[in-house]
Amino acid sequence: MEERVQKVLSQWGIASRREAEKMILAGRVRLNHTVAHLGQKANPEIDLIEVDGKPVAPSDRPQPLYLLLNKPLGIVSTCRDSAHRATVLDLLPPTLSRGQGIHPVGRLDADSTGALLLTNDGALTFHLTHPRHHVPKTYYVWVQGHPPESVLKLWREGVDLSGKKTLPAQVRLLKRGREETLLEIVLTEGRNRQIRRVAELLSYPVIHLHRTAIGPIQLQPKGESVLPSGHYRPLKEFEIRFLHNRVHLTSVNVPADIKEYSL
Repeated sequence: MEERVQKVLSQWGIASRREAEKMILAGRVRLNHTVAHLGQKANPEIDLIEVDGKPVAPSDRPQPLYLLLNKPLGIVSTCRDSAHRATVLDLLPPTLSRGQGIHPVGRLDADSTGALLLTNDGALTFHLTHPRHHVPKTYYVWVQGHPPESVLKLWREGVDLSGKKTLPAQVRLLKRGREETLLEIVLTEGRNRQIRRVAELLSYPVIHLHRTAIGPIQLQPKGESVLPSGHYRPLKEFEIRFLHNRVHLTSVNVPADIKEYSL
């Protein structure tokens, strides 16, 4: 059956669909010995597909991997960085970071910390990062000053950001310090640096932002210890099922031999 080349590469775990598109545009993908182009279709059972000069086949597809990482400060949420900064893949052992097609699902700023999904399921990544799928994400956010209830109400209802109103958010006051306030914020959209931009707009800039959960996938599940910074763990079956059900994909089980690791 013919599929677009970028979709085939994402299904095989070579890269996310967007990364596969970039690889095609960069001329790194060849179809039947000719440089592939976006929109081109291929039948994996018949056609020869090469990435960086190496042929790939459905039989080469690695086991699906679904990980939760507690991203530390200063680490960038990409597979590679032109400025040679440490990436989230540097937190994984070579057996996982090389040749598995694993990549982050979305991004978490270098100056933010916390929950980040990693997978080699390109189809899942494509759907989860599509604007129509609103997976709630929970953050603990320290802001400068003491925003009054009127400001928190405005934040909950949505504010104009670059000409478009933000979706309603859950904003709960957790703690007040001498010069700062801790808020719990739950978003169902992921516009670029959204929390930081809204906080700045409301005159209560972010001091630190930490993502604690993605849907029911938590850094500290009930009754368990928190996943330490720089560590990762495999997703549990119900967590994988939640993600696949959210985007209407068939769920699969995580390999049982993947343990929790850290640097």
